Amino acid sequence: MVGSLTAALLCAAGLATPTAVATTRDTAAPAADTTAADTSAADTRTVAMPNSAVPSAKLPDGLALTPPMGFNNWNSTHCRAEFDEAMVKGIADIFVEKGLKDAGYQYVNLDDCWALPQRDANGKLVPDPVRFPDGIKAVADYVHSKGLKLGIYTSAGTKTCNSAGFPGALGHERSDAQQFADWGVDYLKYDNCNNQGVDARQRYIAMRDALKAASESTGRPIVYSICEWGENKPWEWAADVGHLWRTTGDISDNWGSMLSIMKRNLPLAKYAGPGHWNDPDMLEVGNGGMTDTEYRTHFSMWSIMAAPLLIGSDLRKASPETFEILGNREVIAVDQDPLGKQGEVVSSRGGRWVVAKEMKDGSRAVALFNETNSPQSVATTAKAVGLPGADAYTLRDLWQHKTYNTAGRIAATVPAHGTVLLRVSADGKWAHHPPATELGLKGGLFVEADKPAHVTSEVTNLGRTPARRVAVTLGTPSGWTVKATSPSTARSLRTGTSLATSWTVTAPTGTKPGSYDVRLKATYRSPQGVRAETVLPLTAQVVVAPPTGDSLLGDLPWLSATNGWGPVERNTSNGDRGLGDGRPITIGGKVYAKGLGVHAESTVEYYAGAACEKVTAQVGVDDETIAKGTVAFEIWADGKKAASTGVLTNAMPAQELSADVTGAQVVRLVVTDGGDGIDSDHGDWAEATLSC
Repeated sequence: MVGSLTAALLCAAGLATPTAVATTRDTAAPAADTTAADTSAADTRTVAMPNSAVPSAKLPDGLALTPPMGFNNWNSTHCRAEFDEAMVKGIADIFVEKGLKDAGYQYVNLDDCWALPQRDANGKLVPDPVRFPDGIKAVADYVHSKGLKLGIYTSAGTKTCNSAGFPGALGHERSDAQQFADWGVDYLKYDNCNNQGVDARQRYIAMRDALKAASESTGRPIVYSICEWGENKPWEWAADVGHLWRTTGDISDNWGSMLSIMKRNLPLAKYAGPGHWNDPDMLEVGNGGMTDTEYRTHFSMWSIMAAPLLIGSDLRKASPETFEILGNREVIAVDQDPLGKQGEVVSSRGGRWVVAKEMKDGSRAVALFNETNSPQSVATTAKAVGLPGADAYTLRDLWQHKTYNTAGRIAATVPAHGTVLLRVSADGKWAHHPPATELGLKGGLFVEADKPAHVTSEVTNLGRTPARRVAVTLGTPSGWTVKATSPSTARSLRTGTSLATSWTVTAPTGTKPGSYDVRLKATYRSPQGVRAETVLPLTAQVVVAPPTGDSLLGDLPWLSATNGWGPVERNTSNGDRGLGDGRPITIGGKVYAKGLGVHAESTVEYYAGAACEKVTAQVGVDDETIAKGTVAFEIWADGKKAASTGVLTNAMPAQELSADVTGAQVVRLVVTDGGDGIDSDHGDWAEATLSC
């Protein structure tokens, strides 16, 4: 049943609720893939940092004083046969061999499917003898021998969430908790399926008390992870029930899912602290559904949100880049800071986010996050993130592992879907470091083969000290021609001054359309002669001029596409998570042969090349959502909103939407949620047409 369109649509429509039936984790995800905050890529507001008092209640056991770090198998294996004793032991070995244990990872956690479908004659849980021939205690002993801890999973219902229906703990809390403690379990993830409608607090408090009793009898404390997907707002009541609580539904290994979950978790900062953490679900880093840039954003944002860091990829198959991301100790230190603050949103405008986190040493961790599909300058100030007044500040780039000084402005041009993570302090040592610089490129780098493209780079000194002997270079693929048409060097740049350089870039005849790596670099010297550099990785898009006349967008190549659930579909509805599993586009009972099927939050970009005038479409919520779904449609032209609808529901017929896009290089089609989350938000761009 995993991946079944029917099951997914029933769940997305709210007809298969976790209180009534068992679900597979995969097909339950559309409903649980949760509510995005109302700060979308189109947002133009500044979000004030909340100052509400943090709830003081927490469990008095001294556990999870920093967010738990470890591993959980679910995201990489689900219930497949590869989840077994050998895998668990192998992960423990890798934690030690690759330095992850020394970096702070300690829990090796089993998810669903570790047990047999039936209890024994005494009502006890029975480990699957095929997966775990030596039993759970032997596995726990092995993990403990490595200086690590073992976690396990069950559900606060009659059965777990897997469709096979393994035994849940409802009505068996004392017995199961005692079994876990006797086996040597250190961590329990307690899910929410098949809960028979029993009040969530009642069910989760029952297991809390059972774990406490078991811990007292064995001397083994157990970290308690509440996994009811945020349905009952556990952040408001669970601080003295569990050590962490899920704030969202299950994450999926794609940009749209990660983004929507991040947006829902960010506003809950006041509820997190030592011993009680917001949990936006496990990490997908390394599972292959996102780029390394997006995975660095995932890891950066989970760290600045003080989220549990539970690796969800099979480390036996992980790439060096995955280990580099997961093992970055400077980023981990942000997550594990003992003050225990969750980062708070300082501003969010046009998909350019600034999130700041107070650290115990008085510094601030600052995430400059770019939600959009093109490079953006993201900026704030030392004052805005809460630092005291000073002549200058020390600024540490936690991914580049380089240190600079800044006069107070904190800024970077951030690649599409990227995050620059900084640690900024007023420590008096700023003069020992070279000045920070921001490097940017004005205008998108869209290149038609054998036709010069014109762009302008700009390097700006953000530091208190001057940047001397400045030189800028633009690196392109072999065979391309690049030429500076204005000065690319400067003797010195004072604080706040810039060097702008014009360039022509030409791809040779026959260059295939697609993305090509380009690197903009500025080198310079500090007043003490220390060499420094700023590097901005970019992407040049080799494009084909749009055809003249009217063209259906469902038939044209796009520059980029992101989607909140599954892929964007051509000429069908969004459907399930697989490519090509949509249905005929249908709005209000009317079927359309052509268009795009998407799921909020969604963005699809097309190259218009300043040669097009108009976009038109019939838009609405697809009928496959049955009775749910609220979305809003937007058309953007080169970063400016050209047209939009109000909130549309499943009950409405298609609405006509058109926009003047004259002169735009890029046209962007955006679907946002209706302000109530992305549950069932299947949107259709029916008969979407570009006129050129």
